[in-house]
Amino acid sequence: MRRLSTLLLAVLTMLGVVAAPAAAAPDGTLTLARDTVRAGQPITVEYTTPRPHPKNWLGLYTEPGNGPVDETYVGPSLRWVYIPDAEGTATLPTEGLEPGDYIVYGLAEDGYRWLAEPVRLRLTSAAPPRFVTGEFDLRNARAKAPYRATVRGLVRGDTQGLRFRKLSGPGWVTVAADGTVSGTPHPAYSAKTSTLRVEARNGRGEKDTAKARIEVRPPGARLVPELKVLSWNLWHGGSQVNGAREKQLRFLLESDVDAVGMQETSSASGRVLAEALGWDYYQAGHDLAVISRYPIVGRGESPAESGLAGMSARIRIDEQRGQDVVLWNVHLGYTPYGPYDACFGGMSREELLANEQRSGRTGQITEVLAAMRPELAESDATPVLLTGDFNAPSHLDWTPGTRRCGYSSVDWPTSVLPRRAGLRDSFRVANPDPVAEPGTTWSPIFPTFQGGYGYDEHKGEPEPQDRIDFVHFAGELAVTESRAVVAGDPEPAPNHEDNEWTSDHAAVLTTFQVT
Repeated sequence: MRRLSTLLLAVLTMLGVVAAPAAAAPDGTLTLARDTVRAGQPITVEYTTPRPHPKNWLGLYTEPGNGPVDETYVGPSLRWVYIPDAEGTATLPTEGLEPGDYIVYGLAEDGYRWLAEPVRLRLTSAAPPRFVTGEFDLRNARAKAPYRATVRGLVRGDTQGLRFRKLSGPGWVTVAADGTVSGTPHPAYSAKTSTLRVEARNGRGEKDTAKARIEVRPPGARLVPELKVLSWNLWHGGSQVNGAREKQLRFLLESDVDAVGMQETSSASGRVLAEALGWDYYQAGHDLAVISRYPIVGRGESPAESGLAGMSARIRIDEQRGQDVVLWNVHLGYTPYGPYDACFGGMSREELLANEQRSGRTGQITEVLAAMRPELAESDATPVLLTGDFNAPSHLDWTPGTRRCGYSSVDWPTSVLPRRAGLRDSFRVANPDPVAEPGTTWSPIFPTFQGGYGYDEHKGEPEPQDRIDFVHFAGELAVTESRAVVAGDPEPAPNHEDNEWTSDHAAVLTTFQVT
């Protein structure tokens, strides 16, 4: 039979008359020289493939994490190298990586088809054990009620044979060898902060200590009178900055947050961070997650035509009182980006709003708000929060006073529609003047435009800085403070790899009084 032309084959495949050709099965091999490697030492991989190509490559990913599990892109590799030959040996550097579990994929032609079954390894550390920060707060306790928390995941370095003990602190609290903190506070400890010093010692006798604080609430009082909520885009799980996990944990502990809506989690960051903290979590797909110091008792999602538009977690902040909050979390479409169209393209307001619709953001926020409607109707009893990277500004910031790029106002739908649905922007409640407090979250490390989005001729010009990350709320909550926050003093890209701050966004931290 004569061979079909490429064009005819493509048409028949599209129509379903001819089956699409199957991707080549993994038919090569990957072999590790060692499956346990000290952090800082190279990973050595021997490979074979009957399909050599100049753009075949090895990629190193966290396990589990953002690797191409289904032979499709999820997130960027931590390290990579080309493997162009039919067989050979390649090395992957590990400087800047934290101890933990990793996986190496052999991938075809600058893509994500597997050349071989992936191989797993563990990075270990020779450094003495250390707490990620010297002082931190654990979840609140209530007098006369059993209490439980953990410090197990807060130690880095060589943790082989790690054991914990309490060096000092009130008699009601104990620290088990596995890091479990437990006890039942006597009413005499009510309305006070119990402070204990904890030691972590590894099998080699190396040790470190830290101070942990527990606020003890009186019987019958609110367990969580003050709720701290964070919206945080992790930037591919933090993989673009060295030692990111330890830095992320340090930031969360030093910020003393209670609940976090995360974006760009690379499939695993929500789970990994929550387990280290001893918190609860809901990891929804490869992008979104919520982690919480208090139990998550309900989980939900809001699908849209473009995929998962939002997810929700019902958090029980007070078991005794049956007090919950519902936290919704979104990551809206990123292109086209309104401030570029306004500042570089000089588009009319009508064109800007049409592009918002084309971006998918308007449809996504509409879908999410529709899913939130029953909970918003009950927000007087159960407060509702909406965190997220909206990839769009707020109409509260584009005003005659700010005159951003010459515009006196723009009714950006992703901020107007939540307001119409009964939600309030916590940052603008706390900081009503956009001139005095711009609250910029995009971007602390990109002061200049990097190009793309159809505006390459503007590459190198000042980046339109804007507030695109939010904590909205409805219900019986009072905003006491809201800030755009980073850790340290981030260096701009491309010198960002050793920043203490692990993201390309600033986070938004809002403190609520639970009324």
